[in-house]
Amino acid sequence: MKKLNKNASPRPNRVRELRAELAGRIASFMGSEENRATSIAGLTLHQRTAPTARCSMTYQPGVTVIAQGRKRVELGQTIFIYGESRYLLTSVDLPIVSQIIEASAEAPSLAMSMKLEMPVIRELLSREEIPWAESGSDSPAMATGEITAEFMSACCRLIDLLDTPQDIPFLSDLIQREIIYRILRGPEGARLRAIATLGDQSHRTAKAIAWIRANYAKPLRLDDLAQITSMGVSTLHHHFRALTAMSPLQYQKQLRLQAARGLMLLNGLDAASAAFEVGYESTSQFNREYSRFFGQPPMRDIRTLRSPNAPPLESVISRPDAI
Repeated sequence: MKKLNKNASPRPNRVRELRAELAGRIASFMGSEENRATSIAGLTLHQRTAPTARCSMTYQPGVTVIAQGRKRVELGQTIFIYGESRYLLTSVDLPIVSQIIEASAEAPSLAMSMKLEMPVIRELLSREEIPWAESGSDSPAMATGEITAEFMSACCRLIDLLDTPQDIPFLSDLIQREIIYRILRGPEGARLRAIATLGDQSHRTAKAIAWIRANYAKPLRLDDLAQITSMGVSTLHHHFRALTAMSPLQYQKQLRLQAARGLMLLNGLDAASAAFEVGYESTSQFNREYSRFFGQPPMRDIRTLRSPNAPPLESVISRPDAI
């Protein structure tokens, strides 16, 4: 008779079972759609049946769970690759370059994204049940975390609510709080805790990020930005680069270029008009920086994006004012 190993853990098998369940639930709701906003506030579902090209966009604070497939995200020079065993956590608005690297018609990439609200995080942090952990002063505002059975179970239950819309008003907030709780209990939640904590330098830096995002078309003066955050210029510059992997001016430039791309693609503006709208004073400078960032001059890029084989518009444009 075979003896049972009492120390053997069923957790890995349980995580695989829950992941398969989540993938099946997302697939059943998506049908042939690639992106779907759900009736649960802040929750969106995503599907891709093939790898995608590199797409520049801005990620808002949130958590993304891939039930099937893999994705690559570039934050400055830092690369994050996550998939079925790790989730992606974003703690502030970050201009990034994303790419689906594993997907097929037989096994599509299937994911859920849940927006994070700082007031909810602060409310949870006020509870004594959540232990406090220090975050490294140089850790970025983006991280990947291990998917546990408890975390995946909460994700499955959140998706299940889409079958019972009458339960969403009462239960969705509770389950989303549980997901945030699981994140905060793990090491990846340390930076999220710091950003949500009033007075912390990460929180002050997040205020600078929010100001640039809301005023990206205005001239950027580091002295004024430092005054807004009650930090010295050098201290702000250091913490800003630690959080975003770029300087404040580089951050602003990426937001401007993404916004200009959206204006040309959606509103039909020419390059000069789009450059002026997002704060550029020199059209030639705009053309140079646009070509360097997107790989080709503005109008040629727009013609490519309007071609029949181009990716969906929502996957290649990002409007910094759409918070």
